[in-house]
Amino acid sequence: MAPTSTSQTPFGRVLTAMVTPFTTDGALDLDGAQRLAAHLVDAGNDGLIVNGTTGESPTTSDAEKAQLVRAVVEAVGDRAHVVAGAGTNDTRHSVELARAAEQAGAHGLLAVTPYYSKPPQEGLLRHFTAIADAAGLPVMLYDIPGRSGVPIGTETMVRLAEHPRIVANKDAKGDLGRASWAIARSRLAWYSGDDMLNLPLLSVGAVGFVSVVGHLVSPELRAMLEAHLAGDVAKATEIHQKLLPVFTGMFRTQGVITTKAALTLQGQPAGPLRLPLVELTAEETEQLKRDLAAGGVQL
Repeated sequence: MAPTSTSQTPFGRVLTAMVTPFTTDGALDLDGAQRLAAHLVDAGNDGLIVNGTTGESPTTSDAEKAQLVRAVVEAVGDRAHVVAGAGTNDTRHSVELARAAEQAGAHGLLAVTPYYSKPPQEGLLRHFTAIADAAGLPVMLYDIPGRSGVPIGTETMVRLAEHPRIVANKDAKGDLGRASWAIARSRLAWYSGDDMLNLPLLSVGAVGFVSVVGHLVSPELRAMLEAHLAGDVAKATEIHQKLLPVFTGMFRTQGVITTKAALTLQGQPAGPLRLPLVELTAEETEQLKRDLAAGGVQL
């Protein structure tokens, strides 16, 4: 059974978009995934995203995705919301993934904007509606035009919010003005999907984060959120500024690459990457160590 949620925080407040650990030969590491999930929940996450792009979803099979959901739910499903990525640029495939995630025990779905195809807004509306209709799980939209090529328009958000199971949005649009209007008009639970904008998005109505740097600094993210909720703007700003080197360092290159490198340095389960992602160079690793040290991360 999923942890208690409310309409304001349907998936909790601090979620990490979890990497998918692999063994040294590139196979799915389910034991490692369970250990990493437990570590993240112990560190302050009340939700985890599995099978997202940070989980290398483009290179995992449908069977692996279902196995991963089952393993993570078994490990932490009584302590954290387990949200499964189900979005692709093929609506029929996305529907299949949504149903499989529900059968595997997921508590919710993450549905990214169809990428590369660049559908019009009506296509987005029908795509997300089909996913929400396919399973009985709450759905978080994922608006990331930098990768998908198409933003979810505010009017589309408002219409999608009428669906009883579309309850939230992960915002990686990088536009606080549009976010402000969409939050006010749609009343969706808003989650920051851009770590650098975690605190600014809280100020315009976001309820929490779907983070990559949460792999390393979940306690700090939790403390920043709680300071903001308590009205301690100075404390929240202090934590945000302390984390700036972490935000910068983790995204000097592709975030999965840096995250798996950092976790490996900490002795946490991660393993290799699947192509087309590749490991950091020695020089990039040293730069990452400097960035993380500047943000107070112990390796």
